[in-house]
Amino acid sequence: MLNGEPRRCEPASGQCLRTLLRTLGCQGVKKGCDAGDCGACTVLLDGEPVHSCVFPAFRVEGCRVTTIEGLASEGLAGPDGLHPMQRDFLAAGAFQCGFCTPGMILTAASLDLAQRSDPGQALKGNICRCTGYRSIDDALQGVANIDPACAPDAPAWGRNAAAPAALAVVTGQARYTMDIKTASATPWGAAGHDETSPPGPMLHCRLLRSPHAHARILHIDRNKALLVPGVRLILTHEDVPATLFSTARHENPHDDPDDTRMLDDVMRFIGQRVAAVVADTEQAAVRACSLLSVRYAVLPAVLDAEQAHRPGAPVIHAKAPHSRIADAARNIVAELHGGVGDLAAGLAAADVTVDVTYRSQRLQHAHLETHAAIAWQSEAGVLTVRSSTQVPFLVRDALCTLLGLPRAQVRVLCERVGGGFGGKQEMLVEDIVAYAALRLGRPVGIEFTREEAFIGASGRHAMRVRVQLGARRDGTLTAIAMDVLSDSGAYGNHAAGVLFHGSGESVGVYRCANKWIDGVAVYTNTPPAGAFRGYGLSQTNYAVESAMDELSEALGLDPIAVRERNMVRPGDAMVSFDAAAHDVEYGSYGLDQCLSLVRDALARGAGRLPPDGEEWQVGVGIALGMIDTIPPRGHLSQAQAAIDADGCVILRVGTAEFGNGTSTVHVQFASGILALPADRIRLSQSDTAQLGYDTGAFGSTGTVVAGLATVRACTALRERLLEIGADLLDVPLAACVLRDGAVRHGVRAAGYDAIAARAGERGVRLQARGETTGSPRSVAFNAQGFRVAVNRVTGAVLILQSVHAADAGRVINPSQCIGQIEGGVAQAIGAALTERLVIDAAGAIANPSFRDYHVPRSADIPRTEVLFADTFDRLGPFGAKSMSESPFNPVAAALGNAIARATGTRLRATPFRPDSVARQLSAAGRH
Repeated sequence: MLNGEPRRCEPASGQCLRTLLRTLGCQGVKKGCDAGDCGACTVLLDGEPVHSCVFPAFRVEGCRVTTIEGLASEGLAGPDGLHPMQRDFLAAGAFQCGFCTPGMILTAASLDLAQRSDPGQALKGNICRCTGYRSIDDALQGVANIDPACAPDAPAWGRNAAAPAALAVVTGQARYTMDIKTASATPWGAAGHDETSPPGPMLHCRLLRSPHAHARILHIDRNKALLVPGVRLILTHEDVPATLFSTARHENPHDDPDDTRMLDDVMRFIGQRVAAVVADTEQAAVRACSLLSVRYAVLPAVLDAEQAHRPGAPVIHAKAPHSRIADAARNIVAELHGGVGDLAAGLAAADVTVDVTYRSQRLQHAHLETHAAIAWQSEAGVLTVRSSTQVPFLVRDALCTLLGLPRAQVRVLCERVGGGFGGKQEMLVEDIVAYAALRLGRPVGIEFTREEAFIGASGRHAMRVRVQLGARRDGTLTAIAMDVLSDSGAYGNHAAGVLFHGSGESVGVYRCANKWIDGVAVYTNTPPAGAFRGYGLSQTNYAVESAMDELSEALGLDPIAVRERNMVRPGDAMVSFDAAAHDVEYGSYGLDQCLSLVRDALARGAGRLPPDGEEWQVGVGIALGMIDTIPPRGHLSQAQAAIDADGCVILRVGTAEFGNGTSTVHVQFASGILALPADRIRLSQSDTAQLGYDTGAFGSTGTVVAGLATVRACTALRERLLEIGADLLDVPLAACVLRDGAVRHGVRAAGYDAIAARAGERGVRLQARGETTGSPRSVAFNAQGFRVAVNRVTGAVLILQSVHAADAGRVINPSQCIGQIEGGVAQAIGAALTERLVIDAAGAIANPSFRDYHVPRSADIPRTEVLFADTFDRLGPFGAKSMSESPFNPVAAALGNAIARATGTRLRATPFRPDSVARQLSAAGRH
């Protein structure tokens, strides 16, 4: 039985239950890990949860299988057709990207009330990368966080509105990249034809990857591979364009060095793609990859960033000057040197100085949906790419450049994206399937395995950061210096941007007349780094905020008081290495409130005690952060609002939804401005065929840039209604005046449907556009506090209290914004305590799986108390600021400071794993 109905099918040899169920149309069963580690593929087998990716399909004969699509068939559905647990997840708002949600709900639905009281144990087989687990725990306890449907006059902002796709997410109907509709014989352009799915059977692409950290390909023998039945195409460096480009995507494509080829004859890291095989089935493509015979000339490799730019190091890139590599002969991708004042004089004037070095490790984004794309040509010859991307318009433009096609001939779209965190601000798969689809005239798809997501996608830059601080006895800073060494890996995607951004607000948050920064980003023969939540600030913030605590300790002063004395104030000059920094303003200021909120919350939590035993020591730590709310050098966004024939409003935006929650905010803005309930707003997004342009969803721009474009489009539509509404409805103009920023009852009572009908009769178009350039930019502030207990014998760190204060301006959707902060803090706790990409002696990633990488689960994450400063940003839409990535930044330093206060000794490298803590305690004689 499948979802309450008998089904007969014959699994393929060795097929797992997940792939079988997806071929049967159960696309709510997700691919997350292929190893039974993440739970995204969870189904119920005779009422018990199982990970279908490791469960043999043949073993379900005679069993009852339930997927998310059939959960209501378990006999517990209410009049709304939902299972109680689906209803609880809706009420709690217990998802962000939603990729893990079907598996979470099925696991939760199998639990009894006693099991639900211990979510950490109950959900140990399920990973969520977005939420921080609090809202999921709330769903298990029946706690509601989402407001019920509001009255028409209720304000559209400042309330906990549900996500537009909420019902689709909890029922498994939300479509991610590989959730394509079954191809049918429906002709192109005919009613019912779905142009967002390929028009026929999809071919499968798999990649052969390099076993060497540095090597030149001498020859590839493809003869045996071509004999595998079903193989359609094999691509090597000899077959594809030799054009140099960057996988990083920015508004200005020259922000990153052009150092990458689609397929290269030089391998620069273990895992680089050597060749691509396209076949009828994935199995055939995998088999053909294994039969490709490659002869290499192995070259000297450099795996250590410290060695990479020293004389005599192997040169990794010998590219032409137009590649924009700072110094290829020294393996330097980018560098910066500069500051203000006189550093030497500032240090000389100090009563106390500190000079300390900190190290931050490589991280993986670990979004549950891996990189995936499908490409095909439409009947009109338009290359269409369905992708899991944060930047569909930038990918389109990159494909146009790489393949020599005009914009009108390339369409890139994404529906729902299963997490990103900056990892999908890259073009890692779209180029190869697009090229293959053009060659074959057939749809071609690719989907990374979890191992490929670790070894073949970008991660966070590992950094060594030296900080020098000088201060007078009263705590006033006299000098700040920072020396940054950033490991970009084998390619320079995002290297310059991460280095410059990381060297900005981390020191810019403090007033000081003498500042100097030296920074270098280098190539190594290791997997490339890229954009990651915080974009360099999490590494440098960890160093600066830890050094501030060390300075406070040397001065014998309270660390919060030292920060309060030195933190920036409104009116202070913005010091930056960014040529566009003049457009950064204090749209509002709440840093002082953030610090006070954290200090007071920690004081309230003073009674929180560690487990019994003399081996536990307690400490409190804080850290703060500042971030520019929008990337520099322009971030363009357009939106369009139009009244449909049935009176609903179609809102088209370019920005993607990947758990950032901007879809909810767009609908809230439209609903409030146009005085329509949210269910009358139809959101269409992230499709280059439907809108002019949008730079993309990165840099926390979904609300403050794309949201502002939505506000402008909807405001213009409202004005259009006011202009012609009285005419269309034959009512007095007075009935169409504005009140409180919304169209008055007169228009609404007459009905948008009536307006639409009359406009249709008269041939009047009711639509408007809005756009923004992302300038001027404001700044947002965050402060994090922890109370921890450290076991001086084992080195275990137990978080007793976590509190985060944010200056987010006016909070448009409190529940959603709290969720973004909780998710950022949770991800940062994982980065600070457990997560790390381990590079072995050969240059390979030694832990390419969730099982060995240690993403936090529900039991690992404490509840974070989230507090908001009371501010209103004059630059953001309705006073809002961005708040997607900044909560991540101060977490590691706050944890490190708390551990140091507890133990009297300090670790200067993350992660703070128990073995590292125990070794440090032993070395300091504090066991």
